[in-house]
Amino acid sequence: MKHRVRTAAAAAAAAITVSSLVGSVEPAQAHQVDCAILLCLAGGWPASAPCAHARAVFIRRITPWPIEPPLQIWRCPMGTSFSAPTPLSPMERLYDIAFRNEPRVSVPANPLPLVRVHSDERADVDISVDAFDFVRSIRVFHIQFSQRQSRDGDCITSDSTRLGSYGIQGDYRWTRSSVAQVPPASELPNTGHCNWVSYRSVFVDWRDHEGNYGFEEVRY
Repeated sequence: MKHRVRTAAAAAAAAITVSSLVGSVEPAQAHQVDCAILLCLAGGWPASAPCAHARAVFIRRITPWPIEPPLQIWRCPMGTSFSAPTPLSPMERLYDIAFRNEPRVSVPANPLPLVRVHSDERADVDISVDAFDFVRSIRVFHIQFSQRQSRDGDCITSDSTRLGSYGIQGDYRWTRSSVAQVPPASELPNTGHCNWVSYRSVFVDWRDHEGNYGFEEVRY
């Protein structure tokens, strides 16, 4: 199992270049799941128990409420190293962080519609290279749309759709969007000709390290 996950994610993990640091860090259970998400997403979610768990957390985070960034790359310490008799490669180090123990997931105590993310929350190493485009490919559409025709024939619409996306260094932000920007893979009904529509969901899509497309949608 370990070999399968490592092989599938090797392309992305091998692209991680970090400088050697003196000292060691203690194992951080809370970081494991985000390192696992990073590896498994890059490898196209290979079939394994760790990647199944990582994908479940990835989707659970965008399941209301609250709506969280599905990948929280700032929680995966790629720029740190463990004391060991033989130094680990960047790929082995990230794999060790992700899968050395059973991942644990914390559940926020106070649910909020959207989770605010500080502007300084980003990857702790440079991920601006093309090898990490799969991180920046992740899009989260919080779709809140309604449409109906009034007795006078006017088309009344309400569109509060927002888009969650990742910046160059994996920083996450929410911006205004619209149903016109929602990918065709969504189950959003046809809104043309003022069709009656009342639709709420969270839609996330991405591309893995090889450019393969994937998506999930959660209605509520």
